[in-house]
Amino acid sequence: MADRVTVIGWDGSPLTAAGRGALGAATLVAGAAHHLALPEVPPAAERVRLGSVALAARRIAGHRGTAVVLADGDPGFFGVVRTLRAPEFGLEVEVVPAVSSVAAAFARAGMPWDDAQVVVAHRRTLRRAVNVCRAHTKVAVLTSPGAGPAELGLLMEGVHRTFVICEELGTDREQVSVVTSDKAADHTWRDPNVVIVIGGPSAPVPAGEGGGWIAGRDPSAGPRGWVQPDAEYGEGAALGEGETDLLRAAQLARLGPRVGDLVWDIGCGSGAFATEAARAGAAVIAVDRDLAACVRSDAAGRKFGVQFQIVHGGAPHVLENLPEPDVVRVGGGGAAVVTAVADRRPQRIVTHAATRDAAELIGRDLTEHGYQVECALLQSVELDTRAWTETERNVAFLLSGTLPQREASR
Repeated sequence: MADRVTVIGWDGSPLTAAGRGALGAATLVAGAAHHLALPEVPPAAERVRLGSVALAARRIAGHRGTAVVLADGDPGFFGVVRTLRAPEFGLEVEVVPAVSSVAAAFARAGMPWDDAQVVVAHRRTLRRAVNVCRAHTKVAVLTSPGAGPAELGLLMEGVHRTFVICEELGTDREQVSVVTSDKAADHTWRDPNVVIVIGGPSAPVPAGEGGGWIAGRDPSAGPRGWVQPDAEYGEGAALGEGETDLLRAAQLARLGPRVGDLVWDIGCGSGAFATEAARAGAAVIAVDRDLAACVRSDAAGRKFGVQFQIVHGGAPHVLENLPEPDVVRVGGGGAAVVTAVADRRPQRIVTHAATRDAAELIGRDLTEHGYQVECALLQSVELDTRAWTETERNVAFLLSGTLPQREASR
């Protein structure tokens, strides 16, 4: 019974001596069709077409002989190594690595990639991969059939990005194409492919620094703090109702926006909440019927180096064509807008009310939609510390609804 398997990464270049030696001695070879067609595969070896890695692992575990798995790129980076090392198979795994397809794609594009997000897109995770592309300026997407460049482009509607699409890297049919996201659905793309998604504003690199210190998004970019002082949003102008910094902090804590989420901010006002949700790594759609509020929100996002989509229009009717949200802040519109949002079944909804009657109305509506509702009366008092006297007082009912079924599915 096999208790050892050699995993060989293949990037289109000639196999290393270690790879040739392991493959030449193999009595079972698993891989994709183009792997099994390689001339180095022994003619007498059993060949297993690699679909489900778990099924292949069971075949390998029961095989009497020497097993090899061929995989594109680096098999330890979103690859087969994780499944093969699962305890239930009892396999000892040896890896002969190759250049990852992500590294190869960025090399073809002539771009650095230490500052890129890397996501895997298949039918189950496609929406979350798209949300990462909405929120970040540089993303590499490892695609799969049914979740490729065309599907990414269709779901990016309303957000302009540039796609660098690398098809069949390392083969004679390798091709690199550059298209805008709205044109990606006009073509048929060959698998396997990697899509580099770029565009939108990015935070400036400090003078004299050649790069960052951590791969992906730098968590230290921008000022410290989940929320910023009110004065950061509007040159001293008063924020709208429900936009004070302490209330925003409570709203963010209840919603917990994160990478891969899509947040709706309805009644975005100054753009303070939308900006802070985007700083958490989430994709954000900011909605307001006031054009001036949309302009202020755009300026706030640019100031802090984050990006989000802005939709000018009145809720609830403007919400009908927006993509499905994960969490929603309702900053304006009252019970009617909360009802329309609850009909879309996001995981969490947060809003505020100025009076107890309004809070009760919203709470009953959320309960009728199946949400577990919490309500708190928040009071904040600002003090002049020179004399320790009160300068401003804000009171609001904070309501949040959680959908148990959606919470359990995450």
